[in-house]
Amino acid sequence: MTSSPNSPAPAWVLQVTIWAAPAAAPQWKEQLNRLRPIASFDETTKTWQARLSALDLEGLNVLQALLDAASAHGTRVRLEPAPVPERWDGPVFTRGPDVAALLEAQADQGRPLGQLPMG
Repeated sequence: MTSSPNSPAPAWVLQVTIWAAPAAAPQWKEQLNRLRPIASFDETTKTWQARLSALDLEGLNVLQALLDAASAHGTRVRLEPAPVPERWDGPVFTRGPDVAALLEAQADQGRPLGQLPMG
């Protein structure tokens, strides 16, 4: 069961999912080189996935690199709260005044998480 800002479980991490560039295209190798150090590839879903547990300087740099790679290759990005993995020893988000409020607000407006209004 996914732990979301509305669930009783107070701790969660931010799951970032990026769809892969077409495997036959030259963009695949470039995307592979950009994302391999910071994300894992799921062969079944053809997506890159990374979990962030803090939006500190390191977390923001990773998030920006993921978003830049998706933008450069014309692929989709999804941000969603996810349960804290077993044996996770890093920080976690809580329902407090952090990014959970933004994710909850976007979900409440009927938009998929990660898709913010264009202005």
